[in-house]
Amino acid sequence: MVHTSKDGRPTLEAVAARAGVSRATVSRVVNGGAGVRGEVRERVRRAVADLGYVPNSAARSLVTRRTGAVAVVIAEPEARIFADPFFGRQLRGISRELSAADVQLLLLLQETRADCERVGRYLSAGHADGVLMFSLHRDDPLPAMAEASGLPTVYGGRPGWTGPGHAPPPLYVDTDNRDGARQAVRHLRARGRRRIAVITGPLDQTSAQDRLDGYRDALAPAVPDPRLIADGGFTARGGERAMAELLAAAPDLDGVFVCSDLMASGALRTLRAHGRRVPRDVGVVGYDDLDPAAWTDPPLTTVRQDVEEMGRLMARLLLRRLAADGPRPDAAGEEPSPVVTAATLVVRESG
Repeated sequence: MVHTSKDGRPTLEAVAARAGVSRATVSRVVNGGAGVRGEVRERVRRAVADLGYVPNSAARSLVTRRTGAVAVVIAEPEARIFADPFFGRQLRGISRELSAADVQLLLLLQETRADCERVGRYLSAGHADGVLMFSLHRDDPLPAMAEASGLPTVYGGRPGWTGPGHAPPPLYVDTDNRDGARQAVRHLRARGRRRIAVITGPLDQTSAQDRLDGYRDALAPAVPDPRLIADGGFTARGGERAMAELLAAAPDLDGVFVCSDLMASGALRTLRAHGRRVPRDVGVVGYDDLDPAAWTDPPLTTVRQDVEEMGRLMARLLLRRLAADGPRPDAAGEEPSPVVTAATLVVRESG
């Protein structure tokens, strides 16, 4: 007799009968347990395939104490997340890595204080095995909530806190933002630009602060004119507005380093509206090298960071930590550590 559930699906008992083993043996094989001979394990797997058995996720969680899911938390408004290709590219990298490991992705968005409290409650309730968290701002309560939940966490971007109060040290994946900014500004200087402005992102994010620091490095020993610095908020409209502010404050500028391609697209529109030719009058360099960078008019010189690969690396770090069942060396005997990827200048026509 084939055992089936109320909805007609084969049960664990059905697999056991088909394979000629006990229910406990089937459970060990299905849940990845040890202590089952290879020949017996293969019989169970064939029975699972023949019957089309699908493990009960709730029952599996009771055995493994795992949900098979990872929460991805983005600390930005929905409007920005769905307008900026950066987030889609990073999520694609994360999703592909998690899918390959048969782990589900749970997307949680945090825009308001109420959202933050909701996300914190969700993480503490045990709905996920770990957390991937990015686009954090300074003093964001989410890292403390993740820490309080006890869930392994990997950050996208260098966290704004690294002090001894956080043990173990935070795991993160970032690009070398400061060096990328230095490359951008040095390129503009090598092209003869002498009044170089910068459009930053929000300076309560480490990526924006690092890029501003790289801009200052490249101009040293000169001290940047404060009139040549404007915040574009990492949005296209913010780039338009910041570029207009810069032209009003410093009409003689002849170069601008824009700290994201999305802001650069807005800056290019403003320059065109003000009759400034790019690159003849003003050289422009962006940051990210996402697909739209090659579609702007003119095509954008920019700093490339491999956003999709950074997403993969975030997921890979978290999976390693989960496999180690905590902040211990993994199977290879190595302690997972932060990853910083290289930034590379891509020269096109804008600067």
